[in-house]
Amino acid sequence: MAVSPEQEHLTKAFGWAARDSSGLLSPFKFSRRATGKNDVTFKVLYCGICHTDLSMLKNEWGISMYPLLPGHEIVGQVTEVGSNVEKFKVGDSVGVGYLVGSCQSCDNCGNNAENYCPEMIFTSGAKYHDGSTTYGGYSNIMVADEHFVVRIPDNLPLDGAAPLLCAGVTTYSPLRYFGLDKPGMHVGVVGAGGLGHVAIKFAKAMGVKVTVISTSPNKKKEAIENLGADSFLVSRDNGQMQAAMGTMDGIIDTVSAVHPLLPLLGLLKTNGKLVLVGVPAKPLELPVIPLITGRKIVAGSNIGGLKETQEMIDFAGKHNITANIELIPIDYVNTAMERLIKADVRYRFVIDIANTLKSSS
Repeated sequence: MAVSPEQEHLTKAFGWAARDSSGLLSPFKFSRRATGKNDVTFKVLYCGICHTDLSMLKNEWGISMYPLLPGHEIVGQVTEVGSNVEKFKVGDSVGVGYLVGSCQSCDNCGNNAENYCPEMIFTSGAKYHDGSTTYGGYSNIMVADEHFVVRIPDNLPLDGAAPLLCAGVTTYSPLRYFGLDKPGMHVGVVGAGGLGHVAIKFAKAMGVKVTVISTSPNKKKEAIENLGADSFLVSRDNGQMQAAMGTMDGIIDTVSAVHPLLPLLGLLKTNGKLVLVGVPAKPLELPVIPLITGRKIVAGSNIGGLKETQEMIDFAGKHNITANIELIPIDYVNTAMERLIKADVRYRFVIDIANTLKSSS
């Protein structure tokens, strides 16, 4: 007989979860494991809303398990640590991103790339090592192995720092790995949304020239004046795109909608790199001739390992980088999901868990 979520573990917990692919979230009682010897337990203060949460809630990828309690941009304050924990103490500001586990024995894990481990365990909607279900950050408390916990710099506001644990490292990692972080380089950012706006901030802090590539001309002023981009291209304007041909060392493509890659490849210099971090629902068409004639690369990148995630958040602290957010109460979350479908947010929803979850539940 299956054990109920409330009885699975010893520590009572509550949050908001969806019971089916309608994705509708409502109050949900469940349980967390007791603090193990390698665990960090923390009170959740804020949790960002990622488009992945929406995809999982709607079972768009066919892998969702219900009840599903999302959230993987989780920040809070440590309340208890296990006897073997060395990096954290009670009172520390910490965060958990997309991963809460991996095999810790494969080549990827050995190279600090747990995000590419074949046995990586997602923070929500997955099965943990002990067979129990993982529940995310739309909840009052979180328990995670210290290896998968990062320290949040004291100078960063926790609400604005939360989205960096997914959106931040998802864009920071390819800039670093593909060598698009050298001062004076020219990098394009496709889409100035939840991912794109932090990509702009990180690239500018690295000394890179940034051009935003967007279908929406009305985003130009915001991209340049508020986000710090150097220039703006309307991708539907053939004249603008033609004038920028062969000018970019690399492009970070954050768009999850189906879109053509050929115009983007044309913007790249010889040896240029187009890195995809968005997740379109359908395959994209990949033209080969521009790759061959320009020795260009089309690559993908998926969040970051834990060492790199800590490096990213420390870099953000040094350069005072946070996400631009709209702070919402938990009982607004279903409306927020509807707005997210329409891309009606600048630029990331963050749930005020500590001040709104208890009263709503």
